[in-house]
This record gives sequence, structure tokens and C-alpha cells, in this order.
Amino acid sequence: MSYTVNTKIQEAFAKDVQEGLSAKFKHIPSKYFYDKTGDSLFQAIMKMPEYYPTRCEYEVFKIQKKRLTAAFQIQNNEIDLIELGAGDGYKTKVLLLHLIETGINVNYIPVDISANVLDILEEGLRKEIPGLKVNGINADYFDALSDLNMISEKQKVILFLGSNVGNLSNDSAIEFFSKIASLCKKGDMLLTGFDFKKDPRVIQLAYDDPTGITRNFNLNLLTRMNRELGANFIVDQFSHYPVYDPISGTAKSFLVSLKKQGVNFQALDKSFHFGKWELVHTEISQKYDLEIISNLAEKSGFNLINNYFDCRFFFVDSLWSSFE
Repeated sequence: MSYTVNTKIQEAFAKDVQEGLSAKFKHIPSKYFYDKTGDSLFQAIMKMPEYYPTRCEYEVFKIQKKRLTAAFQIQNNEIDLIELGAGDGYKTKVLLLHLIETGINVNYIPVDISANVLDILEEGLRKEIPGLKVNGINADYFDALSDLNMISEKQKVILFLGSNVGNLSNDSAIEFFSKIASLCKKGDMLLTGFDFKKDPRVIQLAYDDPTGITRNFNLNLLTRMNRELGANFIVDQFSHYPVYDPISGTAKSFLVSLKKQGVNFQALDKSFHFGKWELVHTEISQKYDLEIISNLAEKSGFNLINNYFDCRFFFVDSLWSSFE
């Protein structure tokens, strides 16, 4: 299946950039990291020795797949497996293979803002799991949520992996999960990945590697704005600055303007000015503990069923069920 450019995403990109760069404290949502180059750079990040979350969650799926699928309590031997922010499906393939091998009829619905990554995912699944039903949705997963109940009447397990929830503030996470809960039926479940608080130096290196891959990932946002919005950023006049606060458990990434400069956007018919050392906030990655996770489930309208850990307790996948 080939995916065309989602004009709604493009319009949202322009709108969010204009609003974010017009704010007193400039910011751009991290979801716009993921163009074709950003996808490739994130694949490289996941392979870095310093970036532990992907390996930890993969380990969770490898060692806990039987317990996980049993906990899904699959009805009538069929299930819609909906993944929000699917990426390349590296970890999910472990679960998909296990479900297929145990005779479960799976309809896999990956949702991602990147059409490019959905193409790559479907091509890989055709080779690795022939016959698997795949129905990709190229959309912001917030927009895709409203369509969940229209897909089918089958039981649904919604995956939100990779600690993507960490990109949301606590209030936004509750709002997001509450929206999912409102669209769930009794028996539907949500499996969410959470990155635990740990040695601050381990976390810092995951966002500031010595080889500069995370730097390039952040700076690629400027290149994307140049290409898609007709901006004239000089990339070398910005630097990558990540910081982790172990008290709040919040990791943040910024772009730093190295000089006083103006940048014109043809698509917006507008210019923005950056002071020397001015920051542009591009990402938040919240870290959690079990108490916070339990509170999130309760406040969002879910029952916490169980938590599944890697061997070092660096990461947890938490399974919740709908109240309704």
C-alpha cells in the first residue's frame, strides 16, 4: 500500500509552527521530528548503545509475551490490535508473531503521522508475517482516535508503546487517556510503555549521545521547516541542548539560537526573530514511577490489570482495561 501526503497533517504543521514560534517561549511539537530523514535518524537512535528504551521494551515483549496475550482475555479468537505511533513495528512484531502462532485472528491497525514509516512497516510485515491483515492509518493519533469504534465490533487492544506518553504533560496524558477510555467498550484494553526514573546520567546520555545522532535528529526539524514551509534557517546557527531534571523526572530538548537572527517562512508569509541564546523547546520526555502510573490509570477511567518489566526495571509496559 502506498500513502499519499496527508494534507491535514501538513496544514497542522504550518499552524503549529506559526503558533509555537509566535509564543513568548518558542516551542514546536516533537511529533514533527518524523519526516523521512527523521524516521531514519530515529532508527539510528534506537540502535545507539546509550538509548536503552527500545531494547528494554523489546525485552519485555520477548520474555512476557505469553503472560501478555493471556491477560488480553481475547474473545472469539479474534482481535483488533491498534498501535498509536507505530513506527517500524520492531517490538510489536514479537507480539504479532506470537498471536498468529497461537491461532488468533489479528487485524493489525498501525497509526502513524509518518506515511514513510507506514510504507516501511507494511513492506516488512508482508515478508515477516505473510497473511497478516494490516490496515494502516496515516494520521495524527489524536485524530485517529475518533474512528476507533467505527473499525469493527471486535475486541480492541490499543498499543501506545516506546514511552510516547512521555511526550505529554501529566494533565495532557490524563486528557489523552481519558479520550481513549471514552471510546473503549467493556473488554477493550490499553497497553502503554513507560520509561522509569533511574540514574540521571543514563537518561542524559540517551538524549545527548557522543556521536551526535540525537543532535542531528533535533536539528532536522529546521531542515524540514525549510523544505515544507519555505523557511530559510541556517542549521549551523542553532545547536542541540538536552537537559534532564531528576527531581521532576522530566527530560527536555531545545534548539538554541547561536546568534541574533531572523528567519522568513514563505508558506506562512511571516518572519520570526530569534535572540542570541534563545531557546526553542522541541521535546519533553517524562520519566515515571509505579505510583504515577497507577494514578494516571485511575484518573483516566481505566483499571490497571498488570505491569510487565524488563530485567533491570528500566522500563514497564502497563496493561489497563476499560471501566465500561
